[in-house]
Amino acid sequence: MGRSKVSPGNGNNKHDSSLQQYNDTDGHFSLVRNFRLADLVTIMNGVCGSFSIFSSAQYLLTNDDDYLLWALALPLAGLMFDFMDGKVARWRKSSSMLGQELDSLADLVSFGVAPAVVAFAVGLRTYLDTVCLTGFICCGLARLARFNATVALIPKDAAGKSRYFEGLPIPSSLGLVAILSYWVRRGWVEGKQGIPGGLITLWGTPGGRGDIHPVSVIFGLWAAAMVSKTLRVPKL
Repeated sequence: MGRSKVSPGNGNNKHDSSLQQYNDTDGHFSLVRNFRLADLVTIMNGVCGSFSIFSSAQYLLTNDDDYLLWALALPLAGLMFDFMDGKVARWRKSSSMLGQELDSLADLVSFGVAPAVVAFAVGLRTYLDTVCLTGFICCGLARLARFNATVALIPKDAAGKSRYFEGLPIPSSLGLVAILSYWVRRGWVEGKQGIPGGLITLWGTPGGRGDIHPVSVIFGLWAAAMVSKTLRVPKL
């Protein structure tokens, strides 16, 4: 969420000219040729999130802790690129509609899907755990869509930046990644000392679909905070 959206005053003209730019450029790789430097920085955010997901998968296959540590570290690297893309766009005085959409999609990968997959790798693997994790991803998706659609309506400061976020911004999920990192350091993962809070069975027999780790509810609460309309987080 490092880039601001086009304001409504001259938004239509900029939007139309930006779309026409891609329509007027022919060739198999015309999309790549139209990338700005800031767009490439944004894509690196998505690269970090993608490698985090694959590192989590490698951990599940090999049980090698190094893969899990990489999976936890890479979303933080993605945050650095998320901060940088807006600064690069302002430095180069160039932005594009494509770049603005890339920013949201990269954020979903790095701060939505990647943390949820890391949590699954750490041990939140029951059916109800995955329901909470899926809700977390989908609320992050909805929160980004709302941001894209309504950011022009949020009050701005003298510099033209939004005064606050409606709901928790999706990069705040790095707080959950920090919690998971602490668990990993203490060995509180599946196959070692186990997930904090243990496992409870809400219905049926143990080992069935009624099992849940109570700590997975944290992801559900975080999801609710992201889509909240009344929670306003000051923008730094």
